[in-house]
Amino acid sequence: MLETSARLLRLLSLLQTRRDWSGADLADRLGVTDRTVRRDVDKLRSLGYPVHASTGTTGGYRLGAGAALPPLLLDDEEAVAVAIGLRGAAGGTVAGIEETSVRALAKLEQVLPSRLRNQVNALQSAMLPLPGRGPTVDPATLSVIAATCRDHERLRFDYRDHDGDHTLRQVEPLRLVHTGRRWYLVAFDVDRDDWRTFRVDRLTPRTPTGPRFTPREPPDTDLAAYTSYKLSNSAYRYQGVFTLHMPLAAATEQITATAGVLEPLDDTSCTLRAGSNSLDGLAMWIAMIGCEFQVHSPPELVTRLAGLAARLTRAATDT
Repeated sequence: MLETSARLLRLLSLLQTRRDWSGADLADRLGVTDRTVRRDVDKLRSLGYPVHASTGTTGGYRLGAGAALPPLLLDDEEAVAVAIGLRGAAGGTVAGIEETSVRALAKLEQVLPSRLRNQVNALQSAMLPLPGRGPTVDPATLSVIAATCRDHERLRFDYRDHDGDHTLRQVEPLRLVHTGRRWYLVAFDVDRDDWRTFRVDRLTPRTPTGPRFTPREPPDTDLAAYTSYKLSNSAYRYQGVFTLHMPLAAATEQITATAGVLEPLDDTSCTLRAGSNSLDGLAMWIAMIGCEFQVHSPPELVTRLAGLAARLTRAATDT
C-alpha cells in the first residue's frame, strides 16, 4: 500500500512538470507497465485530479484544470523558491498581488519542514530589496502570456509603442524575460515575419488565445544575451562598440543588461556594445564609466568625444 501511494505521488509530480505525457514515457519513468499507469491514473481521478487521456499516435495523459485547485507537489528547492518569491512580491513589479501573496505565504510556511523554514528565513533576513519604481504589470496578463508560451499558442494583443501609437500584434510567444525593473515578451511577430521584444506593461492580451503552433528555432541559444542586445542596442539610432580596459566582472557591476552587452576579451578588458539616439548622450555615458577605453564604432562618435574633451579641458582650466 505504501509503495502504491508513493507511486501515485510520483505520478502526480510527473504530470505537474509538463503539459503532455505518453503512457509509455510515464511507465518508463515509474518503472511499471502501461496497465499499471492506467490504474494509477484512475486512482488519481477518484481523488479529484482531472487527468485527461487521448488516444492515437499523439495520445497520452494531461493534468487538466478542475473545479477546485488540487494539492500541488513541490520539491525542496521549488518550495524555497516559491516562499522567497511570495515574500518579495509585495515590493515587486506585479500589481495588486501583495495581500494575496501574504495569504499564500502563510499557507506555505505552515506546512514547510523546519529545515526549509529556517532556510527561507535565513535567505530573507539577508535580503533587503529596494522599492521598485518601474511600471507594474497586471498578474492576469503575465498568466495569459506564460500559458501561451507553455502551450505554444498564438497570442493577439493591443500594443502601445514608445511614441504612444497603438497596433494589433499577432505573435508566437517564446519566453517572458524580467530585467529586475520591467517584464518583456520575446516572440515571433507573424505579420512582420521576424522576432520582436515587447514590453509587457504596454500590451493588452486579446482572448481567446490560439491556435497552437510548432515552435520555431529560437533567435539565439542565449535568450538573456539576445534580450539584452535588443534592449540596449538594436532599438537605437546609434550602436557603439567599445573596448573597456577593465575586467568583465568590474564592468558588470556598473553596466546593467539593459544598458549594454558585455563580452570578455582577456583578464583586464572587455567589449561593450551599447546604443543611443544621441551621440552626445553616448559620449557622456561612456566617458563616465571611469576607465580607459577605445571607440570602434560609430566613427562620428570619435569626433563628438574630441569635442567633449576639449570643452571639459577648457572648463577645467578656465579661471
